[in-house]
Amino acid sequence: MARLKNLLIGIAVGIAIVSASVYATGLSERLLTPFFGSSTTYKTSGSANAPALASGDWINSEPLKLNDLHGRVVLIEFWTFGCINCRNTLPFLKGWHDRYGDKGLTVVGVHSPEFDEERDVEKVRSEVGSLGIRYPVVTDNDYQTWNAYNVEAWPTMFLLDKQGRIRWKHVGEGNYDEAEELIQKLLAEKGDQLMN
Repeated sequence: MARLKNLLIGIAVGIAIVSASVYATGLSERLLTPFFGSSTTYKTSGSANAPALASGDWINSEPLKLNDLHGRVVLIEFWTFGCINCRNTLPFLKGWHDRYGDKGLTVVGVHSPEFDEERDVEKVRSEVGSLGIRYPVVTDNDYQTWNAYNVEAWPTMFLLDKQGRIRWKHVGEGNYDEAEELIQKLLAEKGDQLMN
């Protein structure tokens, strides 16, 4: 009985040490962010121009260049087809594409694989079709675009204003109302107008 008690105490102490280490290093935030989400909004004066999209295989579109999309609001989502959190965002992305596409919004999916089987372009094409995605998707098998945007988790969304500047970043699921309100604000902006 004493041996079992010592074993349980050892397990409890081990869990406490690991938990404290995860919390102290900030790892808990990185581990939980995809589930609870984290957003950052940027004012025009503090926002950077979005990095270019690296070359990859394009699905549902000819290759797009962000410079050619100036004058449009652009939503970029980093995702992968095997990620359940990414799949949970799809109804919102597809809805925004349908509602705002003719009003000046371009949605671009950047497919950055988590697992080897997600690197197969034909599998990506098949998944895009079966998931009913009609907006442009580009493959990012070498993570060039992922790294340029400093992405750390799936899904991660960026909203760009009409001048191609990053105005909002969201990691994980959720904050869909906030995203839609910002899409509407950015679509309404003229020129270099600041967001209120």
